[in-house]
Amino acid sequence: MADEISKAQTARPGGDTIFGKIIRKEIPAKIIYEDEQCIAFHDVAPQAPTHFLVVPRKVISHLSEADPADEVLLGHLMIIAKKCAADLGLTKGYRLILNEGPDGGQSVYHLHLHVLGGRQLGWPPG
Repeated sequence: MADEISKAQTARPGGDTIFGKIIRKEIPAKIIYEDEQCIAFHDVAPQAPTHFLVVPRKVISHLSEADPADEVLLGHLMIIAKKCAADLGLTKGYRLILNEGPDGGQSVYHLHLHVLGGRQLGWPPG
């Protein structure tokens, strides 16, 4: 946990990200789903038995930088998260997380949804 906090506190927006490299297939990933708007793949450091990311192909550094024109794309990410969760058998529920900025734990400045499931998740999350 301390490592993730440290990453979030030192990460900065701008430039290419690991997600851009995954989208361009420069870095391998265990892809679950992809279409012209987004890609979904398993997280390399899972925090639950099932942990995957849904990432738009369009670079939006963080939610506070999203434009009103991104409304349909942002909704699409949630629909794809739901579809992938069902495909992976998360019938008892799951959690969607979108980290915003350093205090929100954002360590990669390319907007993405985390989907976690496969066990009871605690509350509060932080």
